[in-house]
Amino acid sequence: MADHQVDLLVIGAGASGASVAYEATRRGLSVALLEAGDIGGGTSCRSTKLLHGGVRYLELAFKTLDLAQLRLVREALLERSHWLTQAPFLARRLELALPTQQLWGQAYYRVGLGVYDALAGERSIGHSRLLSQQQMRQALPLLKACQGGVAYSDGQFDDARLNLLLALTAEQRGATLRTRCRVVELETGGTGQLKAAISESATGQRERWCASAFVNATGIRADEIRQMAEADAPPRMFTSRGAHIVLEQNLCPEGVGLLVPSTADGRVLFMLPFHGRTLVGTTDEACSKENATSPSPEEEAYLLNYVRDWFPQLQDPKVSSRWAGGRPLLKPADQGLDSSRVVREHEVETLACGLVSVMGGKWTTCRPMAEDTLTAVERQLSAPLPKPQSLPLLGTAANPEHTITELRQQALALEALLPDTPERAQQVLHLQHNFGLGAEAVVAQAPMEAREPLSSVIPICRAEIQHAIQKEHASSSDDVLSRRCRLAMVDAAEAERLSPLVNNELEQM
Repeated sequence: MADHQVDLLVIGAGASGASVAYEATRRGLSVALLEAGDIGGGTSCRSTKLLHGGVRYLELAFKTLDLAQLRLVREALLERSHWLTQAPFLARRLELALPTQQLWGQAYYRVGLGVYDALAGERSIGHSRLLSQQQMRQALPLLKACQGGVAYSDGQFDDARLNLLLALTAEQRGATLRTRCRVVELETGGTGQLKAAISESATGQRERWCASAFVNATGIRADEIRQMAEADAPPRMFTSRGAHIVLEQNLCPEGVGLLVPSTADGRVLFMLPFHGRTLVGTTDEACSKENATSPSPEEEAYLLNYVRDWFPQLQDPKVSSRWAGGRPLLKPADQGLDSSRVVREHEVETLACGLVSVMGGKWTTCRPMAEDTLTAVERQLSAPLPKPQSLPLLGTAANPEHTITELRQQALALEALLPDTPERAQQVLHLQHNFGLGAEAVVAQAPMEAREPLSSVIPICRAEIQHAIQKEHASSSDDVLSRRCRLAMVDAAEAERLSPLVNNELEQM
């Protein structure tokens, strides 16, 4: 059995684990990042694709006078701005319309969203504004009649790609990254402190990872690692399933999303532009970890009923894809509390054996979660960590402020490299969205036939598939079609059509 020695072992390569690895490498630590499945293959690729403070949390903060909710909103709004600046090819500003039926409702939401804007301070990405009936019809032509509305801004992003690039950037800086590599045992020394983890690959190969500090960043499975370290550790996590569907119909033709302000169970609902289609979500159902990734028929019916209610002209919406993700929620003190009321704060716990677990939280705040985790790691190391060094994400410019300008310049080079097809303009956008400034390198050395778009839904080409397998740790067709590109999340049938081609590429590698 091979032995390895690192400063920090991170278990789980979802949003929080990849962020911890990225921030740790910035501080000069030697890091190993172990993932039982694919990078971001769990909840982290199954979000609503929003970088947001959380309008619902803001409303709860004022209704319940809960400062924890308010702090979460403020922190998330600052992080929203961070990612829009640091990864502009993966994240963009998105305006959402909130419809109202009475003038008092319009005034209520205008005031609330004004507070939302104010909490962002200098990091605001746009001010909320009133919408007339005519403006609502223009933005959302099939929407049922309403008095008007209020529009506000949040961020929309590619969760799977950002997760992947965080992990790959850490790897490029020197971190060891293993996928399909499950931690099966934790070893302690004579003092009861963790000294090593045993991992097992998909082929049964075992390795020992000795480290000075261990981080558990396994999301909804955090309790499994905690109880592996200490058998009597009390459970802390419960899982709430958020289901999403994608409609073939584009209900947001002007690029403005819809926030349904109130549902029967007290949640808000989003209907968002998504690759020329409409993403609808999300539900909130307690579930087991094993049932976290698939929507129930009842959840799909629930979402479709709201689509028909708000878009009455669309009585036969066509679902092209569906997925769900399990939110890793911390158990509240009041066990009867509805999960929709749980604060999406995170907690960093250190067990007596030294295991550091980062639990709870949300995608938008993965960076402060990582920083808080490293504060706990610092205590385990009994030495201050060095100050973080600059580490641009793969695909961005050395100075992030220059990324957009360099992307414009690269677009011209990509046009010259790609075959002259009806999808060429869309293909340029797709490549830049996925790879940023690394897009040219993905296709430049490939033969022209490998650059041909394979689908009109998302114009992935064979060169990208090969790149995903060779450079991005993809080892299944689902890795490629669900997370390296989003085809399976947009059109499941189209992804199924391309699966044999992807499997053929995997066999040849």
